[in-house]
Amino acid sequence: MSDQPDRPARKPFLYVIVCAAGVARDVDRLFVAAQDAGWDVGVVATPQGLGFLDAAAVEARTGYPVRSAWRSPGEPRPLPDPDAIAVAPATFNTVNKWAAGISDTLALGILCEAYGLGVPTAVLPAVNSSLAAHPAYAESLRRLRGMGVLVSPHTPHTPKSGEAAPFPWEDALELLAPVLSART
Repeated sequence: MSDQPDRPARKPFLYVIVCAAGVARDVDRLFVAAQDAGWDVGVVATPQGLGFLDAAAVEARTGYPVRSAWRSPGEPRPLPDPDAIAVAPATFNTVNKWAAGISDTLALGILCEAYGLGVPTAVLPAVNSSLAAHPAYAESLRRLRGMGVLVSPHTPHTPKSGEAAPFPWEDALELLAPVLSART
């Protein structure tokens, strides 16, 4: 028998990394679904993605500050370590930089480091068909899959049309479910 007091089990923690795509305004669909599934959620936005969010509303819903910039040395960590990461929506720029190992923003730094830490990661690209046709994009997705990143099969939309079909927010939790259940 332990002398330690009983502590409530910590909920698994999901980082939702948000990039600058039009559908980002609806990212609450993902973190509400994650919370309903028993996750705690923290949101990290790319610098440009931050402009697509109502940060105050996100912070009120999650109970954590929206992160976008590096913290200063000695400053406390505002989010627990992630048990999983969902990058949604992921832009052409983020997918290519991440696959190339470029860590010039907090969001990319977290993603690059997650590979070395073995954190399960799902990506839901929000890329138009013209950008998706670029050979670097296909190579980047191939590299991310080779790194174990779970990639949504969502189809790119037509340029300048917006999203032709609803964005598949639910794919993030569905992609991560088998990986996370295998860990428990």
